[in-house]
Amino acid sequence: MKRPVLLLLSWMCFCGLLQPKLLVVTVATEETDGFRRFLRSAKHFNYTIKVLGRGEKWSGGDSMSAPGGGQKVRLLKAALQEIKSEDRIVLFIDSYDVVFASSPKELLRKFQQAKHKVVFSSESLIWPDRHLEDKYPHVREGNRFLGSGGFIGFLPNVREMISNWTGGDSDSDQLFFTKIFIDPARRKSINITLDHRCRLFQNLHGALDEVVLKFENGRVRARNVQYDTLPVIVHGNGPTKLQINYLGNYIPNTWTFETGCTVCQENLRSLSTEYPLVLIGVFIQQPTPFVSVFFERLLKLQYPKDRLKLFIYNQEAHHEQQVSSFLQDHGGLYRDVKTISPEEEMDSTASRDFAFDLCRKDKECDFFFNLDVEVVLKNEDTLKILIEQNLPVVAPMITRVGRLWSNFWGALSADGYYARSEDYVDIVQGRRVGVWNVPYVSNVYLVKAGLLRSQLKDRDLFSSQTLDPDMAFCHNVRSKGIFMFVSNMQTFGRILSTENYQTKHLHNDLWQIFENPTDWEERYIHENYTRIMKDKLIENPCPDVYWFPVFTDVACKHLIEEMEHFGKWSGGGNRDTRIQGGYENVPTIDIHMNQVRFDKEWRKFLLEFIAPITEKMFPGYHTQVGSASWTVLKF
Repeated sequence: MKRPVLLLLSWMCFCGLLQPKLLVVTVATEETDGFRRFLRSAKHFNYTIKVLGRGEKWSGGDSMSAPGGGQKVRLLKAALQEIKSEDRIVLFIDSYDVVFASSPKELLRKFQQAKHKVVFSSESLIWPDRHLEDKYPHVREGNRFLGSGGFIGFLPNVREMISNWTGGDSDSDQLFFTKIFIDPARRKSINITLDHRCRLFQNLHGALDEVVLKFENGRVRARNVQYDTLPVIVHGNGPTKLQINYLGNYIPNTWTFETGCTVCQENLRSLSTEYPLVLIGVFIQQPTPFVSVFFERLLKLQYPKDRLKLFIYNQEAHHEQQVSSFLQDHGGLYRDVKTISPEEEMDSTASRDFAFDLCRKDKECDFFFNLDVEVVLKNEDTLKILIEQNLPVVAPMITRVGRLWSNFWGALSADGYYARSEDYVDIVQGRRVGVWNVPYVSNVYLVKAGLLRSQLKDRDLFSSQTLDPDMAFCHNVRSKGIFMFVSNMQTFGRILSTENYQTKHLHNDLWQIFENPTDWEERYIHENYTRIMKDKLIENPCPDVYWFPVFTDVACKHLIEEMEHFGKWSGGGNRDTRIQGGYENVPTIDIHMNQVRFDKEWRKFLLEFIAPITEKMFPGYHTQVGSASWTVLKF
């Protein structure tokens, strides 16, 4: 086609007399989680995508550590030579870390308003050769430097631009395009400009403080507050993968205040025909309260026992009796059981790698379900819910009672540790409900076994010289481009505090009324306690004496056994050195609560569960619990 005709076509497109045909081209040698997210965003706005390099080995280098990407230019050059229709507008973008935020109509309108034949994305940071900075043209406003992760242009101009490419696959595509742009003659000949104010493209590297989410009229966009623009395409280039993951939780309309989560019910796995086989890894790494209750809940998990295998790692001799009791009574229900006891001296990091390897080598294993013993899994359908989500790594959100502590992080600091994302509190407190792409999960999560045999086949995923096992695992998952998710679509449970748990008593859980009050109440307070006034469960056997349900049978049993275990009963005489003055007017055979160091816990119990009842039974009196010695009598 003659050049005057091309100019006429371009002029007619700019004037709106012709509707240009948009061709979106990207390179994806692997179908990663990021690529699937890119396609989902394209589908949302009805973009048609041409994917280059499928099934081809990536040899374009690692742009995170060194320049590369030449393979993309080679593939694009070959693809454009096959296109016959000269009136096409070509959008060439990365895909693994890119999402569309608006429609092709807006993209083309903004491209036409740029009044150039080729428009590249822009950056505030120069890469890969900072010595070329002086050769860049100066700009009055906006980013000055070219970004090669996205550009749009008329097919003839793009074809001309890359016609001289002769580089290798590992050569720098950004350097190639930069040298074209900083050459005044070529820049003018091809008619190239940069999207200086991020109207079409938003590169996040160097611009994280400029980009915020904008919620308006049931839509969500990324807004550049520096230039007050709404980019059509958002690119998490360089070290901003976590930030694009965060934005991708909302864009394009993935979650809005009006609709909530719009994709949480997509691509679900049905359990109507067959239950996949799951290896549950239980990890006991420190003295933990309510371990017996943990195993009771594990038994109640609503999943066929013949489709479950158990791996139990116990590092604490204190809990050996509870593990063996559970296995003796119920181990035969499961398809298989493997245990590691304290005597085997396997450290916690090795135990997690070992557990993954058990699933990896087992051809029957479909999922690995990590379950730390401090997890209080109240939702008996948790495992089924996570499997149905059909995600690579997914955790049920659990929190610590009364605190913002949870089993996920919304963001990471520069050194790879915890940082709070803008939406963290809203997610933890349930004001935003959905399935969220996050950089870190721990304690309880489900992993597809297929990943353990492919991208996560390294057998030291939890090992690191600087990171703890959970952080090392999540770092390795992120480095493979695998997404981790946390769901707060339902209430799943909570996590225990283990910080001040002591093991010097017979029934140490009795002392948890301060550290884990909810679990203490569930274990030791009678199920009818909250109904005693409403349902008139209080009995009055004689004047001013009232009976009502307050303790469970387990509480009574534990208190009795604790005192018998202590065994230092008083002699029942008047002389009693335990009390001030040493004389007891009404002697009994007893043990004082302070003798077993339970006096603070007992006072808390009286204030929380007895005082409210006495104040209702004796109107006008305020109950005070003093510091007197409380006593357990022996009958």
